[in-house]
Amino acid sequence: MKKRHFLPLLLSLAAPALLSAEDSWQEWFKDGLGDAQIVSGQATYKVENGVLVGTTTDGSPNSFLVKGPFKDFELQFEVKVDDELNSGVQVRSHLAKEGDPAPEGSTNGKPLPAGRLYGPQCEIAINGTAGDFYDEARRGTWWSILTQTEAVRTEAAKAAFKKGEWNHYRIVVQGDHYQSFVNGVKTADFKQPGDPEGHIGFQVHGIKKGSGPYSVRWRAVKFKTL
Repeated sequence: MKKRHFLPLLLSLAAPALLSAEDSWQEWFKDGLGDAQIVSGQATYKVENGVLVGTTTDGSPNSFLVKGPFKDFELQFEVKVDDELNSGVQVRSHLAKEGDPAPEGSTNGKPLPAGRLYGPQCEIAINGTAGDFYDEARRGTWWSILTQTEAVRTEAAKAAFKKGEWNHYRIVVQGDHYQSFVNGVKTADFKQPGDPEGHIGFQVHGIKKGSGPYSVRWRAVKFKTL
C-alpha cells in the first residue's frame, strides 16, 4: 500500500490561520497620528520617520494622545524618554465629561475637569517604577499596592527599564487581568474588574513652568484585539 504524507496538507491547512493571526496586528503611527486625539493638556505630538514624538509645553498639565475605546487587547511598543521626564500609557481609561461626579474610588472626592483622562496607566520612567500601573487622576497610587501584588515588583522588574535606551513594552489586558513586560521582564500582573473598557492614551507628563522642553518617543507601536 502506498504511504500518504499528511504533514504538507496539515501545514497548508494551518497556514491561513497563522496568517490571519499575524494580520490581526495593527501598526499605529507609521505615517501620522491617524484618528488619535490630544486631550487633557497642550503637549505636542508628531510623527517623524515612523516615530511618535511627544514634547512638553511650558506650564501644561499632563497630556495624552488617545485612541479607542477598547476592551481586551495586546499592545507592544518601544519607548525612549528624556531623563528629566516621566511618561506612561493609559489603558482602559476614561474621559471626564461636564457634570460627571467624582470618579469612583477618587481620593479627594472631587469631579475632574471635562476632558481629563483618568484610569490605569503603565508607567514609563527611569526611577524603578517602569511597568507598574498607576491609577492616574483617580486613586493616585499603584495598582500593585491596591491589588496586593507587590511581589511582582522584583529587583529585576525595577531594573528592567534602561536609561537613555529604547525599551520594549508588552501590555496585555484581558477580562479583569492586566500584565506588563518591560524588555521581556514581567513588571505587573494583577486583576481588577473596575474598568472593563476604555481608551489607550500616550502620556506627556506636565512639567514646572520654565523647565523643558522634554520629549518621549514611541516607535514600532502595534496593537491587536483579543
